[in-house]
Amino acid sequence: MRTRGKRPDVPAPDSPWNEIVPGLWMGGHEFRSPSGQLESAVVHRQFDLVQTLLRLPGHGPDPGVGHQVWPIPDGPLDGTQLAGVIRLAEAAGEALDDGRTVLVRCYHGYNRSGLVVAHVLMCRGRTAEAAIRLIRSRRSSWALHNELFTDYLRAGLLTARLLEELTE
Repeated sequence: MRTRGKRPDVPAPDSPWNEIVPGLWMGGHEFRSPSGQLESAVVHRQFDLVQTLLRLPGHGPDPGVGHQVWPIPDGPLDGTQLAGVIRLAEAAGEALDDGRTVLVRCYHGYNRSGLVVAHVLMCRGRTAEAAIRLIRSRRSSWALHNELFTDYLRAGLLTARLLEELTE
């Protein structure tokens, strides 16, 4: 399994967030500016709903912006954590249906956010492979480099959740 913690050579993204499909954005807490410097990705009021999978102080969003926080590791997830990912994806889908913009973010905006965004896309009819390809083409080739997360997506998050609960 490849994760951020085991791969310190994973580069920071070139932008704080990227639009994957209209209204659905994926991002992180830091990015590399055009000058090559690492910068904090701070959300103010750019989005109607922000979903945070790794919360760092000072990164927003501003008061009054919808904010859902569900901290999860960039590694194996238990049934409760997978249930939370599924709930976030459902909430993101509902917000999109209401015409709102959604940012799903984690540290770099690669794995944890990719898991939620991919599940949103799959709930809207894409296969796991198509969702992964789209995310990598719009965010970064590093997106969803955590092989465990792509395995979860290929199995389906509901199935992965049931299997994890059986082993708990």
